[in-house]
Amino acid sequence: MVIPTLAADSRLRECLEALERQTRRDFEVIIVDNSGKGLARSYGSALGVTIIENERNAGFGTAVNQGMRASRAAYVATINDDAVADPGWLAALVAALERRPDAGMCASRVRFYGEKWLDSAGMLMALDGSSKQRGHGRPPEDFPELEEVLFPSGSAALYRRAMLDQIGGFDDDFFLYCEDTDLGLRARWAGWKCLYVPDAVVQHHYSQSAGAASPLKAYHVERNRLFVLVKNFPLGMLLRAPFVSIARYAWHFRYLLAGRGSAARFRASGHAGPRMAWYVVKAHFAILGHLGRLRRQRRAIREQARITPRVFERLVRSHSISARRLAAL
Repeated sequence: MVIPTLAADSRLRECLEALERQTRRDFEVIIVDNSGKGLARSYGSALGVTIIENERNAGFGTAVNQGMRASRAAYVATINDDAVADPGWLAALVAALERRPDAGMCASRVRFYGEKWLDSAGMLMALDGSSKQRGHGRPPEDFPELEEVLFPSGSAALYRRAMLDQIGGFDDDFFLYCEDTDLGLRARWAGWKCLYVPDAVVQHHYSQSAGAASPLKAYHVERNRLFVLVKNFPLGMLLRAPFVSIARYAWHFRYLLAGRGSAARFRASGHAGPRMAWYVVKAHFAILGHLGRLRRQRRAIREQARITPRVFERLVRSHSISARRLAAL
């Protein structure tokens, strides 16, 4: 089990205390401290925790990769340091993967901490590469069944090591946000399925590290959306994606004026609307320096693919979210 942390504060302690109450006990905990200050050292005695210290913030995906390399477990669980797992969380996830050898990943029922509403029940995709939590803001009763979903939120997920070894783990260059989207889509190209496990319940203090609507989040979400798009989308979807993005930007602007959605939250947090537009422009320029690497990764994904582009498109469309709905959330 890998827990990346930046603050290593009381939220991490709460996360570890919840893991101590797990009904399944045959697991190890690896904390990857991204603070650069050794803040997580005081947690080393809990559960026989292993601490990996980074000199700087290496990002979520790199931290998980470090933890994965330090373990030989058949399954790798990821959980945010601000997430609190119910006692049966890990047992439910492992049981689901053991019953389904074709599944390489599992999504948890993630609720907002102390509330009845869902943060996520798996993930959805817009057709411009954007992703959003399935069931976000809805009651858990709307998603009662164990079922196939597109991919999990990395805030509380379980991955089969054989799958991670095959597709190469998380992409270090994402740094923050959308790395779980990229990994999930690469796994889908490789033929692996994902299961939503409603009995695997986690409560999540949402966006504690980078803020629910911060400039850091706005930039990386947009830049990494483009990474996902270039790496994973078939040519036809790739050519249509800019039109979906234009529609999404238009809906963001409309909801900004109405005081709704993520654009309105960005402005309410003290950031002017034009700054959001600047982060979009900055993200598009940033991708130019990565195009060569992204093209190489795109070729590698296709060479290992077990499904066709047509099947991939049908899969994404069956788990899609509209530009309007995404902007409204």
